[in-house]
Amino acid sequence: MAAAGPGQGPGAGGAVKTLALVLEDEARRGSSGGCYCSGDTVSGQVLLELAGPLPLRGLRLEAAGRARVAWSESSGAVPGAGTWGVAVRAPGPGPRREAEVRYLDIRQSLLRDPPEGEENLVLLDGRHEFPFSFQLPQEPLVTSFTGKYGSIEYYVKAVLERPAAPDQSVQAELQVISHIDVSSPALLTPVLRSQEKMVGCWFFTSGPVSLSAKIERKGYCNGEAIPIYAEIENCSSRLIVPKAAIFQTQTYLASGKTKTFRQMVANVRGNHIASGSTDTWNGKTLKIPPVSPSILDCCIIRVEYSLAVYIHIPGAKKLMIEMPLVIGTIPCIGFSSRNSSITGQFSMDMSWLALTMPEHPEAPPNYADVVSEEEFSRHVPAYPPPIDCEEQLCCPVFAYIQEFRFQPPPLYSEIDPHPTDVEEIQPVSFNL
Repeated sequence: MAAAGPGQGPGAGGAVKTLALVLEDEARRGSSGGCYCSGDTVSGQVLLELAGPLPLRGLRLEAAGRARVAWSESSGAVPGAGTWGVAVRAPGPGPRREAEVRYLDIRQSLLRDPPEGEENLVLLDGRHEFPFSFQLPQEPLVTSFTGKYGSIEYYVKAVLERPAAPDQSVQAELQVISHIDVSSPALLTPVLRSQEKMVGCWFFTSGPVSLSAKIERKGYCNGEAIPIYAEIENCSSRLIVPKAAIFQTQTYLASGKTKTFRQMVANVRGNHIASGSTDTWNGKTLKIPPVSPSILDCCIIRVEYSLAVYIHIPGAKKLMIEMPLVIGTIPCIGFSSRNSSITGQFSMDMSWLALTMPEHPEAPPNYADVVSEEEFSRHVPAYPPPIDCEEQLCCPVFAYIQEFRFQPPPLYSEIDPHPTDVEEIQPVSFNL
């Protein structure tokens, strides 16, 4: 249950002790993380505590939701304004860009009408409760968001109107979410990218660096780990480092102009790859931190995500491939990234990833099973019959170690050092 204190302090006007706004239905919205969705009912109470009788003109409830963006363009260059006619940047900020879209606008009166012939309604001292309830629109609402150059906000505000005194208000924020189900077929498709870069300058090239990467689906939720499958080949003469990161891109639109802000929200690093070597990521995981879901249905604010797999090359521009991501709110049920056979669909030369070790590995054969008796007689001398140690030795026997029964296996050779006599068979022809 959320509560807010008085907007202008208790006692403003001498009679108001407390003005509070309390939202209910927190338990019902627990499955949504304390957020409202389109069509939900918002209910609560406005609490008013008075120290004495108070005349009021009204007590109204306002619910509003809007997306707003604003930024100032950097000042442009003025040609010929500098010395020798060189263009210089004009001082001060450039034009300001603003845009706003409304999604919610509800107003309710919480006071009964005053008695006939009177303009104001007098409330006695003590505690007063004014319940309220309204339904959010059935049309899809955009997810709440606060970004670099704009925000999407929803709020409920109670305004106390008094004669001959400023209005007093209290406000509570509504967290709204637009659900995205990552189980949709469009978000279950795998994404594959590959790229190659020649390292060097002009004719002095040291060789190419190639990168291929894949993710098994496009949609994920907060807290999930993304398994990354990649193959890196370093044919250059430099030591390279593969990395992966999740980027958030915020795009703002106003007055026909676009403003973009990009930031990294998570990253992981691989091992160094020496010259002439390759490395493979067989499901290297990158966990998604708590971030805002993707916002794709707002006309002035977009929040998009991408997974970048890139290679840091000393002395050269990094090699990067990006794969689109959609951060949803409803996780994919029954989809296990560990047990999926996406490697069988990998078009790169990574078919070996589909091979699995047997549950019970077979033990190597015994040396005695692969060596013939004739071979064994050549390497193992004849042993004398066993002796009775207690009869031959006068002292107690502490240990009795026999010689090894089998000699070490011979060195591998394609030429048999001990060929056997094999009768050569000549071809026979039949004349009929």
